[in-house]
Amino acid sequence: MKYNLCGNSGLRLPEISLGLWHNFGDVDDFNVATSMIQYAFDNGVTHFDLANNYGPPPGSAEINFGKILAKELKGHRDELIISSKAGHLMWDGPYGDGGSRKYIMASIDQSLKRTGLEYFDIFYSHRYDPETPVEETMQALIDIVRQGKALYVGISKYPIDKLTEAYEILKSQHVPCLIYQDKYSMLERTPEKEHMSLNEKYGVGFISFSPLAQGLLTTKYLNGIPENSRAHKAHGFLQESEVTTEVIKKVSALNDLAAQRGQTLAEMALAWQFQNKHVTSVIVGTSSLNQLKDNLKATDNTHFASDELALIENILK
Repeated sequence: MKYNLCGNSGLRLPEISLGLWHNFGDVDDFNVATSMIQYAFDNGVTHFDLANNYGPPPGSAEINFGKILAKELKGHRDELIISSKAGHLMWDGPYGDGGSRKYIMASIDQSLKRTGLEYFDIFYSHRYDPETPVEETMQALIDIVRQGKALYVGISKYPIDKLTEAYEILKSQHVPCLIYQDKYSMLERTPEKEHMSLNEKYGVGFISFSPLAQGLLTTKYLNGIPENSRAHKAHGFLQESEVTTEVIKKVSALNDLAAQRGQTLAEMALAWQFQNKHVTSVIVGTSSLNQLKDNLKATDNTHFASDELALIENILK
């Protein structure tokens, strides 16, 4: 595993991090979750990415990770980077959502209890809340660091103007933002427009989630929508309407190139991210040990010839 310095900090993150957004909740197989976390750590994945609402039910991913950490990785805490977040709906009533100081402070205390940790390595504002001043949210993150509940702060899914404001506030209080997290893949390249250059200006690392576009950048949908797929589920983040003929045509062409490179499409889609100098780490979400193994193989071949990169751009136009 290769480790990259995160922005202007001295902290190194693995090229591939493991996200617990899906497949680690109480509705999932605990033994499978355990095997994935163990295998990830044994193969150099030192960063595990959580949030208060991951599950389902919300909070259960943190609880299950805490159990696995205490039993299987006891004694390895200082070899790990563990992140969590607050910002999306977590509990009922007016104080369980958003970016208020009330919610952020209550949330990190709850997350620490669920995981059994004394501190998080990184704690994020999970999303921009238009009803809360950015200064209030950032001050909560600053105080979390000063109270020893997190070592670094991160920000996720902020519009560019509010992100600039947040970076300035954190910088002025000598608690600079370590990392910015957003959706980024071959099929979703919005962060390239402004966010990545802003991160470079402020010395902030970038970590991507949904690098396989919720499974679109695999062979899963090349021959239609499987019944057990995310797109088939009405409550899923990937909708059937997104699996268009045009998208599948692009994915099919990318799959042909991946085969020429001796990779699966998923491996190539992950390896492609490493060509971007702004990308510090890529968060993968896996539902099985075999899927995790496939994703980690992406690090075996990260070189792209110039003509391959040109072909990819042409396919994605």
